[in-house]
Amino acid sequence: MTALEPSDADVATEAATEAATEAAPPVATDSGQDGILGKTHRALSIGIICVVLLIAFEATAVGTAMPVAARELRGVSLYAFAFSAYFTTSLFAMVLSGQWADRSGPLRPLVTGITAFALGLLLSGTAGAMWLFIAGRAVQGLGGGLVIVALYVVVSRAYSERLRPAIMAAFAASWVIPSVVGPLASGTVTEHLGWRWVFVGIPVLVILPLATALPAIRQMAGGPAQSADHAVPVPAFDRRRIRLALAISLGAGLLQYAGQDLTWWSLLPGAAGAALIVPAVLGLLPHGTYRAARGMPSVILLRGVAAGSFIAAESFVPLMLVTQRGLSPTLAGLSLAVGGATWALGSYIQSRPRMEPHRERLLMGGMVLVAVAIAAAPSVLIASVPVWVVGVAWAVGCLGMGAVIASTSVLLLKLSPPEEAGTNSAALQISDGLSNVLLLAAGGAAFAALGGGAVGAHDLTAANASHPAAFAAVFLPMAAVALAGVWVATRVRVVRDGV
Repeated sequence: MTALEPSDADVATEAATEAATEAAPPVATDSGQDGILGKTHRALSIGIICVVLLIAFEATAVGTAMPVAARELRGVSLYAFAFSAYFTTSLFAMVLSGQWADRSGPLRPLVTGITAFALGLLLSGTAGAMWLFIAGRAVQGLGGGLVIVALYVVVSRAYSERLRPAIMAAFAASWVIPSVVGPLASGTVTEHLGWRWVFVGIPVLVILPLATALPAIRQMAGGPAQSADHAVPVPAFDRRRIRLALAISLGAGLLQYAGQDLTWWSLLPGAAGAALIVPAVLGLLPHGTYRAARGMPSVILLRGVAAGSFIAAESFVPLMLVTQRGLSPTLAGLSLAVGGATWALGSYIQSRPRMEPHRERLLMGGMVLVAVAIAAAPSVLIASVPVWVVGVAWAVGCLGMGAVIASTSVLLLKLSPPEEAGTNSAALQISDGLSNVLLLAAGGAAFAALGGGAVGAHDLTAANASHPAAFAAVFLPMAAVALAGVWVATRVRVVRDGV
C-alpha cells in the first residue's frame, strides 16, 4: 500500500464523519432578505409563536381562576402550593430538557412538554380535591419547563444569528394580548361557566400549533447537536446534573414552604432547602456566575437579577393598590395591563439591527428603567400621589424588562456552541425561575415581618391593617437588586486581548 492509498482506518474515519454530518441538524442560514415570516421560516415561526401565546394566556388566565378553584375545593390553606408546585417541578424539567435536547434534538422534549402541560391542565380542571389540583399544577410545571428550554434550542438551531432578536421580540409580543385579555376572559368564563372551563378549554387549542410547528421543527432543528467541525461527540445524559436538578427543585419547595409561616419551626425546612439549593446552583450554573464573571456567567446572572427583582415587586402591586388605595381587584390588575405593550416595545427595540453594537448599553439602560420603576411604585402609599403613577411607572419598567429579557436570550444563544445550547438555555431559565422563588420568599418574609398581615387571595379585606412600611420593605430592596443589575450588565461582553 502506497502512502497515497487510504488505510482502513482512514476509510472508517471518513465514513463516520459523513454519517455524523448527515445526522447533524442543518445549520441555520438565511439569504439576508428572508425574515422570520419569510418562506423558509413561516410555518415554524407561526407554530412556536402560537405555543408561546398559549403559555402566556394560560399564565394570565389561570391565575385569575385560581382563588375560586381553591375556595370550591376547600383548599385555601394550600393556595400557595398551587403556585409552588408548578415552579418547583419546572426547575427540574428545565435541566432535563436541556440534556434531552442536546442529546437527541428539541422535538421530543417539546412534544412531551406540551403533552404534559395539557394533561396537567386537564387534571387540575377535573380535580375533586385540592391535592389533585396541586398534582395537576405539578404536571403542568414539568411540561412548561420542558417546553421553554426546547423552544430556545429550536431558535438556536433553526434561526441564524441575524434573525434571533426578531423571533425573541415576537415571543415578547405574544404576551401583549394575553396580558390584557386573559384576566378579563378568565373572569367572565369563571363567573358564567365555572373555573373548570378555564383549565379544560386551553388544551384543545394546543392541537393547531403542534400541527403547524412539528414538521418544520423536524426538518430544521431535528437530530442531536454537533459542534461546527463535528469534533465534539453528542453529550450523554449527565446523571449528576439530573440529581442536582432534583435537589434544586426540592430545595426550592422547602424554602417556599418555610416562607408560608414565620415561626421557629419554619427554620428547619428553610435550612434544609438552602442546604440543597446552594451546591445545586453551583453545579448547574456556569462557573463564576455568583461573582459575575465576564461573558456567559454574567448573562445568566443578569437574567436572574432582572426577572427576580421585577416579578417579586410586581406580585405586590395589586395588593398595595387594593389595600392602601381602595381599588377593586380588577382595576388593580388592569393598572399593569399597559406593561404588556411596553414590554413588547422594549423587545422590538433590541431586535433592530442598529442596536446590535450597543447591546451592553441597552442592557444597562434597561436595568436603570427597571430600578426606577420599582422604586417609584410605592410612592402611591402617599395619599396625595395619584394612583395612575403606578401604571406609568410599571409601563417604564416593562419597557426596560422587554429589552433586558430578550437581549439576555439573544446573547446566550450567541455565546453557546451548538452542542451546549440546551444546557446553557436550561441554566438561563433556572436563574430566572430560582431568583423568582428566592426573592418572592424574601419579599414575602419582609412583608409579613413588618405588619403585612395574613393575606389570602380569598379574603383581601384581611390586609386592611397592613402597614405601608410593609410594602416599602418589599419594593425598596428589590429596586436595589435591580440597580445592582446595572453593574452586572457591564460584564456581559467578553474582553479579549485587552479590547
